[in-house]
Amino acid sequence: MRGDPDILVVGGGPAGVAAATAAAESGLSVILSEMRASLGGAIHRQPAPGSKPIAPLPSLRGRWQSLRSALTASGAEVATRRSFIGIDSTGAVMIDNRVTGQLEIYRPRALILACGALEVVRPRPGWQLPGVVTAGGLQVMLKEGCVPKGRILIAGSGPLLLALATQLTAAGQPPVAVVEGGNPIARPLVALGLLASPSILPDVATLMQPMLMRRFPWWRSTEVETIEQSGDGLAACLRLPNGRIRRIEIDRIALHDGLRSNDFGLPTDGARDGLIVLRVGDVREVLGAHAAEEDGRRAGIEAAMRIKGQAPPAAVSAIIVRERRLQAKLAAIFQPPDRTAAVLNCPDETVICRCENRTLGELKAQLSGRDTMSARELRLNGRFGMGACQGRFCLPSTLSIMAALQPDTIKAEATEVAGQRWPLRPVSLSALADADVAPDRQSAMPS
Repeated sequence: MRGDPDILVVGGGPAGVAAATAAAESGLSVILSEMRASLGGAIHRQPAPGSKPIAPLPSLRGRWQSLRSALTASGAEVATRRSFIGIDSTGAVMIDNRVTGQLEIYRPRALILACGALEVVRPRPGWQLPGVVTAGGLQVMLKEGCVPKGRILIAGSGPLLLALATQLTAAGQPPVAVVEGGNPIARPLVALGLLASPSILPDVATLMQPMLMRRFPWWRSTEVETIEQSGDGLAACLRLPNGRIRRIEIDRIALHDGLRSNDFGLPTDGARDGLIVLRVGDVREVLGAHAAEEDGRRAGIEAAMRIKGQAPPAAVSAIIVRERRLQAKLAAIFQPPDRTAAVLNCPDETVICRCENRTLGELKAQLSGRDTMSARELRLNGRFGMGACQGRFCLPSTLSIMAALQPDTIKAEATEVAGQRWPLRPVSLSALADADVAPDRQSAMPS
């Protein structure tokens, strides 16, 4: 069993690695905990042994090597195959060691949470079928060296769609098409704003090149209406800009409707039972890899200074400001139409909560009573958001539908309804019983 570090960092992506490096360089003891077998996160996911790596975008070339070298030189300890379970009622941090099957209890002076972003996928009829994945999940498979076979459709909204299509094409498996809900080409004046961010222009050229060379079609202002089983594969029905429906046979479909912070169940920044807690990178604000690195460095330095009784600098980094402006421009360029009405018009059998297999019809039935139902009552009575993910996937959609059907409902955030519960992970009773907890704290359970 390791001793308690001064600082425990959870998450081995660019933010976590940068935070652990900066904290260790201050002279404090640091443990970097990562759930996978190797560091890198989703952005710098490392290929399996013997697999050919996927070329990163120009702006990211060399970044991982630089980050990894700095981490090694800093002396921070790296612990892989460790899953963050939560913080108990005494402020102890619980980590599941997936190698030994034991529960590790740490009492650091500061905890830095770098759990990344969460991919958003809006409900559609058939989105729960086998063969339907997220674009980010398919991209991770590709980065790890597993090139998917068959006819692949990429659909949703945002630049990640083109990034995945470009990487699939480079791997010899171009998609059948990229279906974009917005129409970036219809916003040329907004797109010209990217000229103020010259660092991203090589990335834009890389993403647009295979599409311009007609390696795959890019259908804009187009939506996936339904996904159906078709023989051994799938069929996607697309609504085209002219309102017509086009049916396309595929083997796999990758959906993506944006990103949001993966902050469900995480404590807010501040102090908890004497423990300094900081969120960093995309778990604090989704701004991309460069901002994540910068925010990680800030958090590592801030944690060290606060432990030493020093006041951290209050100024916001110029890199964070720059990346915030860039993300706002990209969001405006790829802005899709409001999809609340599209979800409301889905068939009643459309699944909304995948963990509990709860449907749109069941959601409407819950809200059809004479009395206005609160969001929490909907969750407890209808079991929306009660599954293993604790609502981090379905509650935002559920609450938007609820607001449309029941306008008098007091607006609530998903985290308010679900409470502070990190998604459930199986931990054996023997691991809990054998956990190294002080005798006077044996009754402490995850909060």
